[in-house]
Amino acid sequence: MKFLSENRWMRRIAMAVMDVMLLIVSVYASMELRFEMFIPVHHMQTMLRALPMVVAVYMACYVVGGIYKIMWRYAGVRDIARLCVLSAIGCGVTLAFNQFMSLGLFRSVLLLVPILSVIAIGGSRMLWRVFSKDRISGDLGDAMPVMVVGAGEAGAYAVNICNKNPRRMGKPVLLVDDARNKQGLRIQNVPVRGTTKDIPKLVSRYGIREIIVAIPSLGTGSRMQEILELCNESHCHTRIFSEPTDTDTAGNESIPFIRELNISDFLSRDEVELDMDSIAGYLSGKTVLVTGGGGSIGSELCRQIMRFKPKLLIIFEIYENCAYELEYDLRQRYGRDCPVTTLIGSIRDKKRLDEVFEEYHPEVVFHAAAHKHVPLMERSPAEAIKNNVFGTRNLLESASTHGVERLVQLSTDKAVNPTNVMGATKRITEMLIQRYGEKTNMKCMAVRFGNVLGSHGSVIPLMENQIRTGGPVTVTHPDITRYFMTIPEAAQLVLQAGGIAKSGSIFVLDMGEPVRIMDLAQKLIRAYGYEPNVDMPIKIIGLRPGEKLYEELLMDSERDKMTRTMHKKIFVANVDKVDDAQFDHMMAELESVVDKNDERAVEAIADVVPTYHPWKKKDEAAV
Repeated sequence: MKFLSENRWMRRIAMAVMDVMLLIVSVYASMELRFEMFIPVHHMQTMLRALPMVVAVYMACYVVGGIYKIMWRYAGVRDIARLCVLSAIGCGVTLAFNQFMSLGLFRSVLLLVPILSVIAIGGSRMLWRVFSKDRISGDLGDAMPVMVVGAGEAGAYAVNICNKNPRRMGKPVLLVDDARNKQGLRIQNVPVRGTTKDIPKLVSRYGIREIIVAIPSLGTGSRMQEILELCNESHCHTRIFSEPTDTDTAGNESIPFIRELNISDFLSRDEVELDMDSIAGYLSGKTVLVTGGGGSIGSELCRQIMRFKPKLLIIFEIYENCAYELEYDLRQRYGRDCPVTTLIGSIRDKKRLDEVFEEYHPEVVFHAAAHKHVPLMERSPAEAIKNNVFGTRNLLESASTHGVERLVQLSTDKAVNPTNVMGATKRITEMLIQRYGEKTNMKCMAVRFGNVLGSHGSVIPLMENQIRTGGPVTVTHPDITRYFMTIPEAAQLVLQAGGIAKSGSIFVLDMGEPVRIMDLAQKLIRAYGYEPNVDMPIKIIGLRPGEKLYEELLMDSERDKMTRTMHKKIFVANVDKVDDAQFDHMMAELESVVDKNDERAVEAIADVVPTYHPWKKKDEAAV
């Protein structure tokens, strides 16, 4: 059986042999219906002599008509209609032979043969279909021509969805698949024409305007990227099949869907391998608090934490709308009674923090709350100091006072040799983590990583909006590069780093290779079906205040001392220690300028962070 399923020619031969047998049975059944209980011997002999001719005619019609190129497991109404039409043609040919060759066959018998053959052959196919639990699709309509990449379950689903709503989803014209045994077959009358390498050629030959990638088994690895690059080269609008990834408490899966391709699909890497036991060891059954829980990373952290069944998840957020939406989403996923509570408050408010810690006694804290927008913090440096620096200090003091076991601070690559206020204030928070990790019983750690795809205020959503509104797509500099990571990958690695019991450490995530923003813009434009600088212009606008051409994950003093952890994507940056008395003095100076949104705030930050090289006004003017 396995050999037949993998060899298309053997499978077709086996189906043809079965059809021959069913045709013979249909002829005999037709004779039985025509002559009832009594069959004259001479009529029986005549029919037996004509039987090979009748079977040969019908089989020739079926072969020429492409019946054996249909993937019957996914057959639709049109495939059954094709079988009926070909059987009718076979009937007409046998009637013509009987008339002009004077075979002496009863026409009533010949007219019954196609009816019974359709019932027998079509019924056998549909029985297989029923046992395979597949659906019959609706009719196709006139719509934009679509290519489906993948001729498996997902490909059949994509064809079915398009067939049901061709005006919105497009009309499937062909499929491509790398499996040799699927070449030449059909899914709901849509042929498999080639492999993924043939995508650009087939797009040109058949006038394809849209592509649906339906191979969820490839996940997010390098092979998927290769296929998406081929689709991107074809300049077609590309969409992708997404399998359900979440289940509610009743075990009901969400429905798969076909979504727009986004740039994270081009940059996605192999799935993160997590040590689930180590993460569950410090999250399961614990009360966990996430500051900034409504933000991009904070909300994904909350979703990931819920997988490990905490005793209570506290979403601490100053922006009520995001917090409400997240709580609603979690209750939809895990049930209305899932252990989630949302608290509104600011990390700047020490009394509010003490109140929360006193009432709920969280054991684990993830600190994602921060001002992160680089140009805005250049204009309001004191606000970055209040929120990022002293807000973090408030949190550390409250957490250590109320017996928190573990605190994980989310940092950024912009903290390395910073050229902006945001990055410099985040470097100070790393220093605070080091100090509280050494001076208290609380396990403190910071996790440093680069840009997160799709986060609020990031470059990708901005570019997508620019494309939808007709352009131009803006890029600050043709050579600017950034490290990128998807939101789920970042959240998972943050959870993994939190399980490494090394207090006072700064963990650095493996971000892969830096990516040119110009390349991102071009890929994203092509993913929407446009040609860069032809259909969609790209405009260079210059570096914004505080930006630099490239980011770094390690300072020069850290590179030679970096060590590995048990996880291959998490490293430890052994940063230099800061003198306590000197640090306290500098923090006092910093506190004295928290109301000064001018050069005095910037200078105070530079005193604390010696690697900080402030963005100068002359540089801003030059930009």
